[in-house]
Amino acid sequence: MKYCLLLCGMLISFMGFSQDISDGTASESTTESTAVSSSNLSSKLISKTVYATYYAKKFEGRRTTSGVRYRAKKMTAAHMSLPFGTIVTVTNPANGRSVNVEINDRGPHSRKFKIDLSAGAAKSLGFTEKGLLNLKLAICQRPSKF
Repeated sequence: MKYCLLLCGMLISFMGFSQDISDGTASESTTESTAVSSSNLSSKLISKTVYATYYAKKFEGRRTTSGVRYRAKKMTAAHMSLPFGTIVTVTNPANGRSVNVEINDRGPHSRKFKIDLSAGAAKSLGFTEKGLLNLKLAICQRPSKF
């Protein structure tokens, strides 16, 4: 009986951790899950505004979760739930600049931030001085299945 209660408690806690943590609006989490589960992403362009940050200099040359080495000058990003290889258009609404980045890492591990950009992408968008910014994301292309 003890083990059954322990097992049920663990199951409930794991279910709580596996859910997507959004910043308070239910529409964002449903939009993101639709983006990941959609098989034909070209017919549905998913777009939302999120807080973003960029990688620190100390990560240069380290391996990302996908296995490739992080290079600050490349247009890459980290996202917690999008599949590796997904191309995302990131737009800075303050100045209108946009850049396409490829998801190749997991992160940021924070409830507030949804995407972590490479330093090159952040510089192209013009927010390296601030360190964080409210950006608009649009999923362009999902990786092909093997």
